Amino acid sequence: MFLRSIFLVCAAIVLGVPTAPTEVHSQELSFDAYLQLLMARARSEGVSEPTINRMTAGLSPNMRVIELDRAQPGTPSADGGYPPIAPYLSRHVDNARITGGRRAYAESRNITRNIEQKYGVPAEIIIAIWGHETNYGSYTGNFDLSRSLATLAWEGRRREMFANEWIALAKIADRGFARSTMVGSWAGAFGNPQFLPSVYLRLAVDGDGDGNADIWNSRADTLHSIANYFRDAGWRTGQPWGVRATVPGNLDRAAIESKLTSPVCARVHERHSQWKTVREWRALGIQPQKYLADDVMTSFFQPDGPGKPAWLLTANYRVILEYNCSNYYAMSVGLLADEINQ
Repeated sequence: MFLRSIFLVCAAIVLGVPTAPTEVHSQELSFDAYLQLLMARARSEGVSEPTINRMTAGLSPNMRVIELDRAQPGTPSADGGYPPIAPYLSRHVDNARITGGRRAYAESRNITRNIEQKYGVPAEIIIAIWGHETNYGSYTGNFDLSRSLATLAWEGRRREMFANEWIALAKIADRGFARSTMVGSWAGAFGNPQFLPSVYLRLAVDGDGDGNADIWNSRADTLHSIANYFRDAGWRTGQPWGVRATVPGNLDRAAIESKLTSPVCARVHERHSQWKTVREWRALGIQPQKYLADDVMTSFFQPDGPGKPAWLLTANYRVILEYNCSNYYAMSVGLLADEINQ
């Protein structure tokens, strides 16, 4: 098996074949042998040799990263239920985060005024994302991204994804960023907005005009980049993400259940009702507590069940889910943004 692995690597290198790392299982290759495949692919995609060398120097697998990856929840609970959302919200939309958000909002108005005009995304939403991702830049992670992503690609559970991200990281490094700069979460997200490398290449913005999209150190670049992400995901200017709603006691919940199955994040989307106009919800006795035009399409969401808080969610809620496909995350971002804008 070892000789076969070495043959595969040498053949790829000698013949110049851009062998995709996804073609070989991690059990068949040592980490060093698999790294040769990543390096060969990086060369085939135009990454310079000096960059490849500095991004792979001294690399070894990070077993802590593998432990963290394997500990991620991947299946529903035994009873098929969901943890209540209220305790999560109380922890993530607390006084410290609200106070920090209002301070960041006030300090950034000279930047966000332009951002709101350019991208159509409210400043409070952008600040709330920044707050949730890195506590307004106070902690962005300290894992060597090259090591983490190479480890996760080699380990193989989500090989294609992480191999692609390692290649994207190498391309970022090829723009002149030091490897020591590119540190972040164990899963490869980095900088103030916690972008994956592929997202950085596609959507990061030079907001301060210095020629670099520096989402590590530049507040302008960070906030412009988050806004660009939201615009790209389809944010609708002038609509809230959602509003609290009052619910009649006789609501026929079975009649409003969605019959659709989402192709992505099905467990997240199955908790939302059918889409109806605000006018239609009013006819059923569900009343928004803040203004929403009668023709706005919304879904009904009462995550902790009858008698608990309920919301009508617009398409902009789905945009927040694009950033992190979790109702817990999206609700906390929306509610934090509302608090920041008080």
